[in-house]
Amino acid sequence: MTNTPEMMLTTTATLTRIRLNRRSRAVRRDLTDTARLHKTVMLLAPDDLGEHPRQKAGLLFRLEDATDDTPPILLIQSHQPPDLTRLPQDYGSAETRALHPMFQALTPGRAVRYRITANASAVRRVLDDHQPVNNKYGRKTVALYGDDALAWWQRRAHQAGLALTTTDTTPARFRHPHKPPNLSTGPGEADHAPGPSHVLTRFDGLATITDPDQLRHALLTGIGRGKPYGASLLSLAPA
Repeated sequence: MTNTPEMMLTTTATLTRIRLNRRSRAVRRDLTDTARLHKTVMLLAPDDLGEHPRQKAGLLFRLEDATDDTPPILLIQSHQPPDLTRLPQDYGSAETRALHPMFQALTPGRAVRYRITANASAVRRVLDDHQPVNNKYGRKTVALYGDDALAWWQRRAHQAGLALTTTDTTPARFRHPHKPPNLSTGPGEADHAPGPSHVLTRFDGLATITDPDQLRHALLTGIGRGKPYGASLLSLAPA
């Protein structure tokens, strides 16, 4: 597999884990509105990245809901350690770790646990003239559910260098913006406007690594659509 610019940055990729402070007004706002949460995440990217700043910074994120034992957790992956001083005051406690040890540990045949919240969707041709479409070619992005969503993940996991052993699916909450978002991602980076196609599903389970290079690429660039809305970040742990 040919090395890409993203793969060359594996030695500086980082993962930041923020335990959110639910007493913070900014946190309460972000927990109810994905567009605002995205703007907060983008504060951590360097300035003056030009077009496609989210992509150039390698920013992917996932919001983990609170449990009985933990507050909500915001996971943010980026090419460089983020400037956490740019977060709103009292936003939460954060820790950042380098990801290159994990990338180096990816070997064929190794068993891993995985988690991803993804926008399982497909582009379909619309035959009814009265249905709105996403483009002039008569095609529309539609959300996938149930077995169709599971089949989508099985295909994408295979392409990403993973052979799935088990999969649990959980519908994930999509926090609609209060108004049309200005995501500040640059031309072409908003993926799609939020709407019926932005249904998120969390996939958890066990898998075996089949292609470490493809897997590194998927880890760095994300899987599927909806990256500005908290989708696509793949997480791995030893099985």
